[in-house]
Amino acid sequence: MADVTRDGSASYVPPAERIAVFDNDGTLWSEQPLYFQFVFMIDQVKAQAAAHPEWKRNPAFQALMAGDLRELSAQKKPLLQLLAQANSGMNVADYDARIEAWLASAKHPTLHRPYTSLVFQPQLELLTYLRANGFKTYIVSGGTTQFMRAWVERVYGVPPEQVIGTDEGLKYESRDGQGELVREPKVDFVDDGPGKPVGIYRRIGRKPILAFGNSDGDLQMLEYTTTGQGPHLALLVHHDDAAREFAYDRQSKVGRLDRAWDAAVARGWTVVSMKDDWATVFPLSSQ
Repeated sequence: MADVTRDGSASYVPPAERIAVFDNDGTLWSEQPLYFQFVFMIDQVKAQAAAHPEWKRNPAFQALMAGDLRELSAQKKPLLQLLAQANSGMNVADYDARIEAWLASAKHPTLHRPYTSLVFQPQLELLTYLRANGFKTYIVSGGTTQFMRAWVERVYGVPPEQVIGTDEGLKYESRDGQGELVREPKVDFVDDGPGKPVGIYRRIGRKPILAFGNSDGDLQMLEYTTTGQGPHLALLVHHDDAAREFAYDRQSKVGRLDRAWDAAVARGWTVVSMKDDWATVFPLSSQ
């Protein structure tokens, strides 16, 4: 930090170029046993099921209602169609309200905490430290932009214009002279894997000098950040603490850390052990 912020340093970086990007799922908050947004979207299907008897014709519907994960894994395309239908058609303000209501009431199935209390205390401290030293902190996540924007400023201090995520379809409608944006059942841009550097370029226009991830989905973002001249720092969270959170890496179906771990070892990126390096995982106020 001293090298990039001290005037006269050979590695000095002007404030405008101090860009730090963070993945969200598994990097800023937990992600097991399912990505939290996925749980939210499933709950939207369940909440609206009574009003949509036609959903019973979808082969994924019964499996979803029964919680049959094995059958759901065999019905991925119908499942995605069902989730898209249940999470579209409303205006963006109504969807924000659904997100806020869900976050206020839902709890993690095994940790038994509200989802927004499952953020990582060391990362909250790092975000604050970076901003105190002239950095702009961005979230670059495979999660959808609207889902994150509904709460990340309150929880992380990251404003909505600094959130880059997967973009869902939107259309503008004028209803009785009132303009509104309505959600459509499609995806316009996937901000994961190789999509992350694209999203960074399109939305920021500057290459980050710090990138923090936790899985193979972050590999290209870390690679992009560390390519070229100038100071840079790439970090990965290794979830190796089954006692306080979860332990998983190469074989996990959610948040797999395999190719990115190999790249970190080969290229000298920093791998952060949750078990050994973090004195606290979750904020004390939430425990």
